This record gives sequence, structure tokens and C-alpha cells, in this order.
Amino acid sequence: MDSDKPNSLRPFLLTAGILIADQVSKALIVDLIPRNTIAVRGLGDFLWIVHARNTGIAFSMGDGLPPWMRMVLFSLLPLALIAGILIYYFRTDETTPVQRWALAAIVGGGLGNVVDRLFRPEGVVDFVSVKFYGLLGMERWPTFNVADSAVVLGALLVAATSLLAPGPGTPVRDKDGGSAG
Repeated sequence: MDSDKPNSLRPFLLTAGILIADQVSKALIVDLIPRNTIAVRGLGDFLWIVHARNTGIAFSMGDGLPPWMRMVLFSLLPLALIAGILIYYFRTDETTPVQRWALAAIVGGGLGNVVDRLFRPEGVVDFVSVKFYGLLGMERWPTFNVADSAVVLGALLVAATSLLAPGPGTPVRDKDGGSAG
């Protein structure tokens, strides 16, 4: 299958890699670090490796909701969003190769956290904590994991490439500045 076609499956190698790296790293954290413990401090006080659990979503929002509501909002809704991304991925021819890889990263990260929500009733395993130096009133950024990083970086890439991509009908210029089409 041609890797430049919108329906290329090659980016889903990244999805699988993210899902595996996420689940392996979380399993190691659970096995090796007691819950609510800082195991490693690196780069002074900048980076901590910890074992934290999050029953909510980003920034622990919704952690006080009843378990059934958390299941619906934080598992079923993300699965629906992942399905939407996949439908878009396979039905559009308007994405760039970078955007396809970024969407695959979002799917991998989303699946990583959904796996935790379905199979870890104590919450999603988070383990990376970085110092935020009081910016936005936070001494430390909320603890995160591989899946969270993949979703955020994928979304930033999609946004950046969407903003930087030429719009429809924009003439393609050759190397001398003339219209190529």
C-alpha cells in the first residue's frame, strides 16, 4: 500500500508502539513504585518519576463523579472520539502524511488511557511530574504518562500543520516563484 495515500496503515505502527510503550511503562510503575511515592528525582527538582492514579480526566477533572458516570464520560466518550478520528482518517484525502501520523499518535494515546480506565479501577496510572515554576499558579504540572504525551503532541501537530498548510485553491509555486499549476 502506498504510504502517501490517506488510507495508509503504516502510521498505525505508531499507534501500536505508543499503546505498548504506555502499557509497559505503567506496568513497571505499578510493579516497582509504591503508590503516591516519588521514586526518582532528576535534573535537580525538575523531573520526578512517581506513582500516581487519576480517576478523572486531565487535571483530575471529574474524579468526584460517580463511577458509572466516569465510565460513560471517560471511557465510552473517548472510544467514540477515537472512532470518529478513525472514520475521518480513512474517509478523507485532505490530510498530509504528518497529520496522518499525528492522528495515529492520538489514537494510540487515547487507547492507552481507555485500557487503564477499563482494566484499572483505581484509575489511570500517571508517573511523570515536571516542575512548572509557579506558572499559571502551579508549582508542578499535573502528573502525566506516555498516552497523555502522545495525545497532546499529536493534537499540537495536527493543529500546527492545519494552520501552516496552504488553503484549498492556493496555487502551488515552483522554485522560481511562478505558478506550477
